[in-house]
Amino acid sequence: MTEQDTIWLTQEAFDKLSAELENLKGPIRQKVVEQISAARDEGDLKENGGYHAAREEQGKIEGRIKQLEQMLLKAEVGAASSNGIVEPGMVVTYKFVGDDDDEAEKFLLGAREIDPDGLNVVSPQSPLGGAVIGAKKGDTVGYEAPNGKTLEVVVLDAVPYAG
Repeated sequence: MTEQDTIWLTQEAFDKLSAELENLKGPIRQKVVEQISAARDEGDLKENGGYHAAREEQGKIEGRIKQLEQMLLKAEVGAASSNGIVEPGMVVTYKFVGDDDDEAEKFLLGAREIDPDGLNVVSPQSPLGGAVIGAKKGDTVGYEAPNGKTLEVVVLDAVPYAG
């Protein structure tokens, strides 16, 4: 597994996703199976809206289970170091080249499954996330935006995410 394939998670995020997975595989999956069974007992399945809705819900749940299993399989759990070099698990403050310092923005470099209270999350696999990995305070890095333009940003700070 390469660095780009790794999903970096704090212990808190890993525990939260693991709990969600167990809940989906246990009580939630069981509830939907019961709904499907009850709807099936009503008779004609062609015109049984409850049956079709329960089957659709089952598909969503199974998809989320697979997504979580893959994410947790690729997860690297731990805290970011405080050496000032940008790596997953850090809050990065940056600005676009040419912008004033008061236009600086912040993001958490990590998995989008994390909900860091209003802080934007940028994946290490994204163009911006991949460009800043390994940079340190004061470095200017460039990356290709989805629209094909090359953008440059200055890393103003990188500190471990405190949760």
